[in-house]
Amino acid sequence: MAVATATTSSNEKASVAPGSQTDGFHLLIDALRLNGIETIYNVPGIPITDLGRYAQAQGMRVLSFRHEQHAGYAAAAAGFLTKKPGVCMTVSAPGFLNGLTALAHATTNCWPMILISGSSEREIVDLQRGDYEEMDQLAIARPHCKAAYRILHAEDIGLGVARAIRAALTGRPGGVYLDVPGALLGQVMDAAEGQKSLIEVVDPSPASVPGPDAVSRAVEVLKSAKKPLIILGKGAAYAQCDDKVRQLVETLGFPYLPMSMAKGLLPDTHPQCSSAARSLVLKDSDCVFLIGARLNWLLSHGQGKSWGEKGAKKFVQIDIEPSEMDSNQKISAPLIGDIESCATALLDAIGDNWQKPSEEWTGAVRDKVEGNIAKMAPRLQNNNVPMNYQGALGALKRAIAENPDTIVVNEGANALDQARSIVDIHKPRKRLDVGTWGIMGIGMGSAVAAAVETGNQVLAIEGDSAFGFCGMEIETVCRYNLPVCIVIMNNNGIYRGDGENWSGGEDPATTVFVEDSRYDMMMQAFGGVGVHVTSPDELKQAVDAAFASRKPTLINAVIDPAAGKESGNIGNLNPSSVVAQERYPQAKKIK
Repeated sequence: MAVATATTSSNEKASVAPGSQTDGFHLLIDALRLNGIETIYNVPGIPITDLGRYAQAQGMRVLSFRHEQHAGYAAAAAGFLTKKPGVCMTVSAPGFLNGLTALAHATTNCWPMILISGSSEREIVDLQRGDYEEMDQLAIARPHCKAAYRILHAEDIGLGVARAIRAALTGRPGGVYLDVPGALLGQVMDAAEGQKSLIEVVDPSPASVPGPDAVSRAVEVLKSAKKPLIILGKGAAYAQCDDKVRQLVETLGFPYLPMSMAKGLLPDTHPQCSSAARSLVLKDSDCVFLIGARLNWLLSHGQGKSWGEKGAKKFVQIDIEPSEMDSNQKISAPLIGDIESCATALLDAIGDNWQKPSEEWTGAVRDKVEGNIAKMAPRLQNNNVPMNYQGALGALKRAIAENPDTIVVNEGANALDQARSIVDIHKPRKRLDVGTWGIMGIGMGSAVAAAVETGNQVLAIEGDSAFGFCGMEIETVCRYNLPVCIVIMNNNGIYRGDGENWSGGEDPATTVFVEDSRYDMMMQAFGGVGVHVTSPDELKQAVDAAFASRKPTLINAVIDPAAGKESGNIGNLNPSSVVAQERYPQAKKIK
């Protein structure tokens, strides 16, 4: 039997010889390529091993990971960076479950992603006959994604892929699950009919323009503000209308606070950036304009002491999802639509005579920013041995300033919290981190995706604990020879490396790792460059060398085990125990 294979580029249907046949493998590949998807992140295995081989043979890039979770995190990051669904492909049951965490991560962050998993046939699963890796994956996936579909017939593959792409991209983006029973892939049909069954998705994320009354209302609320603040969220970065967002921010003249993955939409060194005066602007502002940001836990739900007097603020919010409004605070002026359309409408309504806020407000914010930056500057210049976080991150801050196109991947506790506030980002979408869920283990998957999707140098700043979730993927980085430099902030433990076993027993404390672990030797074992550094100067030199060579590099940066604090900057989320404080004197040391 001759199986027809596509030889055309993406977004173009292949011509096939009369009478030839095709199968589920090739139809799935053709459907993805027709819609501009050229990269798959996967872990091969039964029943999708050959699918990856065929996709690679058809010119797609197929990157194989050591664990499905990290392939999924790569696909999620790809969705954020490209505005196209990142595709992760896994085996059935355990492999599917490994990928499911990443799918939920994408959905929570509003990034387009499609998880494609092989599965058992319905007639076996429904009667629970005990098949190999038997599981009703479709039912399990549904609560964790925007949509979930199962394809049973080869002639429906084009439809299933189109449905998945449209669901992932339409409105608020998110994750979609596509269930592919093993028998489907081997189904054979006429190649010409197969090609006719494929669907190229047209305009899956159309502009959503806000109503004129909503625009007028928003302008009036913004105009009435005496101490306004803009909060930029990662939704604004995802929108990729960078010039329009910058024009809006600069036209309004408000101080702005970028959430972590919105850093770089305008440079962190911009005169309106108020990151270094976060406490001041959150507490004292009287009007908050949310652009692609949500009032979730990352902003204390817009409530509490950090937000000042209760009810003293008005909120204006841009979001494409109407149900997001009033989720934690009354939104006085909701703007329902995509960010570019809303920003354009606001700029048109504002015109050329906009009155920027008073110097009394903007000057006070600027003075606070400059004062805090000046206060922190000496700490970032230290060359202490062993290093503290300030000295190490000061070195990385300088490296990024000299190489602003570098994409920073960041995860950990102290490594995350302090890097977020210390390392400036200068261009849009140059920071990937743990996102809305605060999930650990995204580091290597995100680093691979950033390098593959952009070709840029990547700097992954990892806590030693966070690296433990994904460290085996350094073999993946080396295998594909990617320009990824990984810096492990190694303080011998979780939060700190000097914990005590409160029982006095021989086991190490629950938060302590093997002392003086040499992560750099792991990288050397896979053929990458491994470097051991003990001072900020050595760290800067090692990063400079890695950037110059673009070789896979891991730098083991020795941090003082006593550096850092419990739970980074979210210790308030760690429930305290009055009994523990009295019963275990050691507990007082970590607060």
